[in-house]
Amino acid sequence: MAGLTAVAVAAVAFLAYQASASAPAPSELAADSRTPSVAPTATTTGKPKPPPQKDPITLPEGSGTGERVVYALDDRRVWLVDAKNKITKTFTVMPSTVSPLPGNYAVTSRAGTVRGSDGVQIEHVVRFAITQEAVIGFSAAVDGSMPSPDPSKKTGGVRMKRADADAMWAFASIGAKVVVVP
Repeated sequence: MAGLTAVAVAAVAFLAYQASASAPAPSELAADSRTPSVAPTATTTGKPKPPPQKDPITLPEGSGTGERVVYALDDRRVWLVDAKNKITKTFTVMPSTVSPLPGNYAVTSRAGTVRGSDGVQIEHVVRFAITQEAVIGFSAAVDGSMPSPDPSKKTGGVRMKRADADAMWAFASIGAKVVVVP
C-alpha cells in the first residue's frame, strides 16, 4: 500500500511541475475583449487572481463616457474619470470574495469609518452594489493594509491604499456613476 501512495504522490508532483513550467508569463496573457453586461448582479469568486499587466493610462473598452468611476475586475484597477473623459487618478485595488458583474451602477451610500464585513476597521467607504451575499463598495483599512481576502468569507470590500480612498471619497458622492468592466 505504501508503494502505491508513493507512486501517486510522485505522479501528482510531476504533473504540477509540468503545469507550472508551461504556464504563460503575465506579459503573454491576451487582453480580454468581452463587453460589459447591462444587468449587473454579483458573483462569488475564490482567491483573487493577480492582475494582467496592462497600460494603466488607457481606459478599458466599454467603460462609458462622462464623469465616472471605472472598476476593471480582471485588472484589479480603478480609474477616476472627469466629465471631459480625462483620467484624474488611477490605482490598483484588492477585490474581495464577492464581486459585482460588469455593468453600470451608482454610489448608493457612503460612510466615514465603519467596521468592514471582514472585521477590519475601514474608512472612506463608497458603496455601489448590494447582492444577496454582500454589500460591495470601495474602502481603505484604517491600518493601511490590503491583504488578500479570506476565501471562506463572503465579503464585498474593494480595498485600496488610504491615499487612493481619500481621492475616491472626494470624487464619488451619492449618485456618482460606477462602471464595472471585466
